[in-house]
Amino acid sequence: MKILIAEDDLNIRQGLEKALAREGYTLITAENGKIALEKYQLEKPDFIILDIMMPELDGYSVCREIRKNNEHIPIIFLSAKDEEIDRVVGLELGADDYISKPFGIHEIRARIKTIARRCLRNATEKTDNHFTFGDLIVYPNELCATRGEQKLELSLREIKILECLYAHRNQVVTRDMLFNAAWGYEHIPNSRTLDQHISHLRKAIELDANNPQLIRTVHGMGYRYQEN
Repeated sequence: MKILIAEDDLNIRQGLEKALAREGYTLITAENGKIALEKYQLEKPDFIILDIMMPELDGYSVCREIRKNNEHIPIIFLSAKDEEIDRVVGLELGADDYISKPFGIHEIRARIKTIARRCLRNATEKTDNHFTFGDLIVYPNELCATRGEQKLELSLREIKILECLYAHRNQVVTRDMLFNAAWGYEHIPNSRTLDQHISHLRKAIELDANNPQLIRTVHGMGYRYQEN
């Protein structure tokens, strides 16, 4: 697997390069955001480790540019910015993970392996045109899901909500993200519409809608699908 490391700190960049090379990865490095974008276009990496505070172009901007044409390449933000809002912005821009500095190299290696494994599985599932959501198998094109022999009919918006939660599994998915995924724009006049759809969806897919395990509420923020 070819990994692009975009990091302006020479010691961190060389340390990552040395440690990940021992794992058998092919490494490409960039010392600022502009060079990172150039090497992304030229080298076509499989995975990106992206610092946020870099000269020329910051990591947020690099991520935003890459996501315009590539929704699937795994991106990990690596940053000294450790406020909750920084992590939320990074994840909402489409990063797969956010690691704060200082970090341990064992943690980086473990997270790369986990995310790469998950993305490979996603690619396989997308080819098969379905995805696994807890104990359900969801078929977006058929607007349904199955649990064993049981077939559950779902609306297009319910499918879009499940797809969004699945794409950001194990992360908090904000209400705006779900609005955007299911309705195509960021805000709608009546915010209770989303709650009503979530309620209907839970009744359709949860074993106990009063104690939901698939779609969990994160009070004050949104919802989360926790993959086991």
